[in-house]
Amino acid sequence: MDLAKMFTQVFVSNGLVMSFLFIGIVTWIAYKLSDFTKGRIHGSAIAIILGLILAYIGGTTTGANKGLASIPMFSGIALMGGGMLRDFAIISTAFGADLREIKKCGIPGVLSLFIGIFSSYIVGVALALMWGYTDTASLATIGAGAVTFIVGPVTGAAVGASSDVIAISIAAGVVKSILVMIATPMVAKSIGLTTPSAAMVYGGLMGTTSGTAAGLAATDPKLVPYGAMTATFYTGTGCLLCPSILYLATKMIFG
Repeated sequence: MDLAKMFTQVFVSNGLVMSFLFIGIVTWIAYKLSDFTKGRIHGSAIAIILGLILAYIGGTTTGANKGLASIPMFSGIALMGGGMLRDFAIISTAFGADLREIKKCGIPGVLSLFIGIFSSYIVGVALALMWGYTDTASLATIGAGAVTFIVGPVTGAAVGASSDVIAISIAAGVVKSILVMIATPMVAKSIGLTTPSAAMVYGGLMGTTSGTAAGLAATDPKLVPYGAMTATFYTGTGCLLCPSILYLATKMIFG
């Protein structure tokens, strides 16, 4: 048996374990590249960009729709990157928050959730109109995608949007996440993003848990649990509002 074939069989037989190894290597490379920017672009932002490139390569190479996981030796990435481990990571991050700091946030933290969701939804709907979409399902789905790339497909499935529109909503959410990652450390000082309370309000306004967490990690790792806490609520609230109240409001306006 040649070495390459044996190596491939090990990857396929131990998919999940080997996916941790592979993602670890990609993350290490991403953080090394981040060093060249002196930390201005966080390693996690670079890692996501590398992941998107690898997913594109995997999809175009195989003609399948699972990205890099379409290649048998990388099939474990589909499980590692699935909803189960994602939600576990989000919840475990939020457990690092101090309840006393959460109470200090009060009404501004709650208001930030609704302001963030409504403003992102409106921007998403406006973009959908610019792209030529006029039906309510498409407008609501793309608007929800601008909220987060999780809320987009949830809304699309609920209102019966096409798979193409759902894909656009996910893309919109991913772009937003990357922009938040890159921009957060650049604007943190100028907007006063230096305290747990400010991080919670920021997480409520921006949402996109992955983008907020990565951006805050590049700013001050101690702020991450607080931003992730409200960003997580942001996603949940968006999943409730976008397919229901916001969808009906969009239908009333655009018919």
